[in-house]
Amino acid sequence: MASTYSSNLKIELIATGEQSGTWGVTTNTNLGTALEEAIVGYGNPDFTSDADLTISLTDANTTQVARNLVLNVTSSVSLTATRNLIVPTIEKPYLVINATTGSQSITVKTSAGTGVTVPNGARMFLYVDGTNVVNTVTNLPSGATVGGVAISTATGDVAGPGSSTDNGFTRFDGTTGKIIQNSTSTLDDSGNATFAGTVGAVGSVNVSGTAAAAADLKLYEDTDNGTNYIGLQAPASVATSTTFVLPDADGSTGQILQTDGAGNLSFVTNSGISTGKAIAMAIVFG
Repeated sequence: MASTYSSNLKIELIATGEQSGTWGVTTNTNLGTALEEAIVGYGNPDFTSDADLTISLTDANTTQVARNLVLNVTSSVSLTATRNLIVPTIEKPYLVINATTGSQSITVKTSAGTGVTVPNGARMFLYVDGTNVVNTVTNLPSGATVGGVAISTATGDVAGPGSSTDNGFTRFDGTTGKIIQNSTSTLDDSGNATFAGTVGAVGSVNVSGTAAAAADLKLYEDTDNGTNYIGLQAPASVATSTTFVLPDADGSTGQILQTDGAGNLSFVTNSGISTGKAIAMAIVFG
């Protein structure tokens, strides 16, 4: 009775009473080639043309690219579009490296099933489940990092570098689509800054000598993180050539603007600044 082969790794299965005196050679090949490739092997499938590539397994325990754990995928030509790397429809893990030329993604799939797209230059750990190719990792624990970016504890959020929570220096909010800054301030996808919590209007500022309406130019104070910042924000209806009337200085050097918290501005020397009331002035249009 002739040998048979395992369905996934093509390990030679010696029939009872077969290969007398030579079964050791077959066993060594099973262990040193077939199993070793599947556990730690590094294969190099190569796209020799700008088209899909199929790698397969045959009934042999000798070396085969498709048996390797790692598939370092290269291309002898420059790919011009996403091409398929078609792997055997078995049950097997693959660590796929897209090292092809042409800056194109590749899709790792079975002949009749679905697959996973691997970006150019990326490495992905995939699994063939007997029908389709799927991602082996579908969830990361809170605080884990990917490429130096911390994954937030909040669903769909990504915290900025150096932070392991969604209250970091910056983060992308997966629910609102905004970039969150300093816990309470936000910057939306149009570049408009808004504030929440300890921020409010502290007074109107004159525009061309006329007091601004409630919906017009306002003076805002942000006391986030214990620091006061003052800024002017103009509505879209205010032209960029508008003159802002500020109090006159007395001519002394080293004076700066100060707000009294009630919407009044005045020039003072450094020694006359009230605690927490020194300001940085910014005018924002839009």
